[in-house]
Amino acid sequence: MAGGKETPRQKMIGIMYLVLMAMLALNVSDTILNAFSIINNSLKTSTSNVNASLTQSVSAFEQTKLKENPVKAKPILDNIKKAQKLAGELESMIQALKDEIIEKGDGIDPETGEIRKRDDLDISTHVIWNEGKGKGYELQKKINETREKLIALLEPRDRSSVSFSLEANDSKKRTTSGTKSDWVQSNFGDGTPLTAAVTILSKIQADSKNAENAVVRKFLSKMDEALVNLDKFTAVAVSPSSYVIQGTPYTSEVFLTAYDSQHNPDITVNGAKLPAKEGRGLYTVSTGREGEFKWKGKISVKQVDGSTKTYETAEQTYRVARPSAVVSPDKMNVFYIGVPNPVSVSAPGIPKEKLRVSMTTGSISGANGAFTVKVSGGSTTTVSVSAETSPGKVQSLGTSNFRIKRVPDPYATFAGSASGPIGRSAAVNVSRLEAALDNFDFELKFKVVKFNIAINKPGQDPLFYSSPDGSFSGQIRTAINRLSPGDVVSFNSIVVNGEDGSTRQLKTGINVVVRGN
Repeated sequence: MAGGKETPRQKMIGIMYLVLMAMLALNVSDTILNAFSIINNSLKTSTSNVNASLTQSVSAFEQTKLKENPVKAKPILDNIKKAQKLAGELESMIQALKDEIIEKGDGIDPETGEIRKRDDLDISTHVIWNEGKGKGYELQKKINETREKLIALLEPRDRSSVSFSLEANDSKKRTTSGTKSDWVQSNFGDGTPLTAAVTILSKIQADSKNAENAVVRKFLSKMDEALVNLDKFTAVAVSPSSYVIQGTPYTSEVFLTAYDSQHNPDITVNGAKLPAKEGRGLYTVSTGREGEFKWKGKISVKQVDGSTKTYETAEQTYRVARPSAVVSPDKMNVFYIGVPNPVSVSAPGIPKEKLRVSMTTGSISGANGAFTVKVSGGSTTTVSVSAETSPGKVQSLGTSNFRIKRVPDPYATFAGSASGPIGRSAAVNVSRLEAALDNFDFELKFKVVKFNIAINKPGQDPLFYSSPDGSFSGQIRTAINRLSPGDVVSFNSIVVNGEDGSTRQLKTGINVVVRGN
């Protein structure tokens, strides 16, 4: 009956309802009671079968998976034990309640196997409901707590895929008197025969075992579950290099790959974490320096047991080259005899350390794109360039022809001049003739080793001398020291030796006029 003040009419209706329920209770037929008994036995059998199957599956898991992979299986088994403990506590509570009301109904008749007072309408109602004070409310709380705790054991993404009917919610419907019946009253209130209450409790036990079974089966499936959900597919082409030399085959692997777009793994390159989107990381690096660079990626995936497994990529290599254009002056492909000729060799897309250079006339040395050529004679030579394009394979990259020339003749100077006026003090302080090369890019020195000298003094006969070793000594030194303003000094038949080992007689001489200091 509803609480609060009631009108005389409401009280009369309530009394009539109770009388009607009592009359109906007195007429509960054996057919109905037998039906409850049949349902109860069926529920017990079903619960027993589920329990046997579940026990066998967990035992097999312990005997195989736990031994084969204890690191992964142990956390799964721990969660299974937690689920079994939660369900077991609820089932024990229900069984204790069943035993209590059966005992109050004079127990089980050994001949019929039925509860002796199975048609009793007061025992279960008084024990379980008792007008809002019975043990059913503690049971209701335990049912809902068990449901919540079982669901909480599961990962969030698995909760929607597991469903079970273990719950005890109050009814939202109102009775004919306008009141709402709670869950306990609806199932164990007035007019509930003892055998019906036992059957309802057996049904809750079956719900508990089914909930346990659903959760445990989900955990068992985790052992063989894929670590990632491969829900996206794409075609991929991977080539060792995007730069190919003519004559070398281009190769590329083409295959289908899959990735989990819903979860971003931990992706790093050379220890630095990459930003990831839809399961894929993007590696971007500046290219401010030239050279060859290597990198290796790592992808860490969280396992079911909470541990992390890391996968590594093969080492990747890329080369950064300076933007350049090659301009070759056709008339300047010259090697000079007797001097080290510096040569730079490069090939787009080929590491400099992989280049190999040789020549037909002369010798070449060096490495990493910087070489030195030396030639001692001849008119032409051919430089050949090849490269190791793959392990054990050398590919020819081409040849270039060069002309071989002698270094140009130098010119000689006296006191820094080859012609024109010079100061007397500068002339008498010079110890020998010098020879130099102007506007020539190679550092090559020449030494004057022989010359003839003529000194013309105004109003006197010319004086002639020769130096067999290129020095100012003896008479030549005396004559130079006696130079006076107006004297004309001429050098000819000048012979020089170069660092290249050559000896040359210069085609031009020196003519200077001595001036005052």
